[in-house]
Amino acid sequence: MTEPEAKLEALLDIINSSARQAIVEYKKTGHGVPGADATTFHPLDMATDTIALRKAIRLLEGAYHQLSAILAPPQHTVMNFVFNYNWACTNVALRARIADVLEQHPEGLSVDRLADAVDLDKSNVARILRVLSLMGCFKEVKRDVFANTRLSLILKSTNNTGCYAHFHSRHIAKYAGVLYETMIDQDFSRSHELDKAPRVFACRKEGLSDSYWETIKNDDERRDIFHRGLLGHGEMMGTSAVLHRYPWDNVSSVVDVGSGIGAFSIPLATMFPHLKITNHDLPEVIVQAQNAWEKNAPEALLDGRVELVPNNFLEDIPVFGKDVYYLRHIIHDWPDAEATAILRNIRKAMGPNSVVLIHDSVLFHAFQEPGVGTNGLSVAPEPMLPNFGAGSHRVYQIDLTMWFLLNSKERTLDEMKIIAQVSSNIS
Repeated sequence: MTEPEAKLEALLDIINSSARQAIVEYKKTGHGVPGADATTFHPLDMATDTIALRKAIRLLEGAYHQLSAILAPPQHTVMNFVFNYNWACTNVALRARIADVLEQHPEGLSVDRLADAVDLDKSNVARILRVLSLMGCFKEVKRDVFANTRLSLILKSTNNTGCYAHFHSRHIAKYAGVLYETMIDQDFSRSHELDKAPRVFACRKEGLSDSYWETIKNDDERRDIFHRGLLGHGEMMGTSAVLHRYPWDNVSSVVDVGSGIGAFSIPLATMFPHLKITNHDLPEVIVQAQNAWEKNAPEALLDGRVELVPNNFLEDIPVFGKDVYYLRHIIHDWPDAEATAILRNIRKAMGPNSVVLIHDSVLFHAFQEPGVGTNGLSVAPEPMLPNFGAGSHRVYQIDLTMWFLLNSKERTLDEMKIIAQVSSNIS
């Protein structure tokens, strides 16, 4: 067997073993594996601790994309990068609430009736659904009759991950469209400042000047989609596993820095009632957080286990000496200067035994770096790319989202260490 053939066989082995591991994880629930045409979520879909399944899927996705890139004609693969309007079709389905309508018709609904229900042209609705059905999102049960699938349920208006998809497909795509222009523009091309993000460039072309955070503050619909989208982001990335994997039993007090409406701290308070929790965010967000706590964990408010403290973490952290200062997807929102300022303010508030817990994605290179894999960090088995290739697709795409939106980024481990070291130097 030649070396290329041996690598193909190794990739096939990884695909087979990782798929079988995923099957095992699904069957552990007692509900078997999800069907291709399932119209309900599998219990594991909504579970908060699915690390074993996610590891298996990361291998599976990375290996089969790498295998396809080797065996498929390169012109097919490269044009697949470009021939991908799934985001636009998904945005139509989300904004028209097609999945909501189909939820009332589990047996399927004709395009004629569906188009009438969402007030769109029937031929265009059919084209949208046919594209998404290729990917298993919606199903054509018979000619021009469509029904929901487990994937299209994500696109219901009540789904948090659907809000995250809405946010990306409606807004981020527009900012991505000016990327090259910003990379050659004299003012934008080499700036790492917040006001030189591609979003700013795109908005200025439309005569808009508000910062992203001002836009969120001033638009009720966008603010609701944003905060629910953060919940969806956590569901997609599996970040709630920290509830199960960090030794919270050994902690007495937690500051949720940039807490939003409590996506993390509400379930934390529910699972660990001994904790004293401080929610930290801007005043207008804290108002929303009050409503969320009253709805989802009123007992924590009543017995004083949680306090809601309005503040701007770029200016100070007014809660001192707590055990854990937790930042979930906060540092990646900010360029290095602001990220360093946030960590410096936290450092000033810490006590001698306080811990900063930064919960962000970490980027790795697509070649074998010295030391990686010996420090507890995962490396994919050969002949896969060490960073899992397409198995890490979402992380690297979110890195681009941060760039387009805020001129910020996901960081490598070394980059995280640098801003941590700089922020420790308190004058």
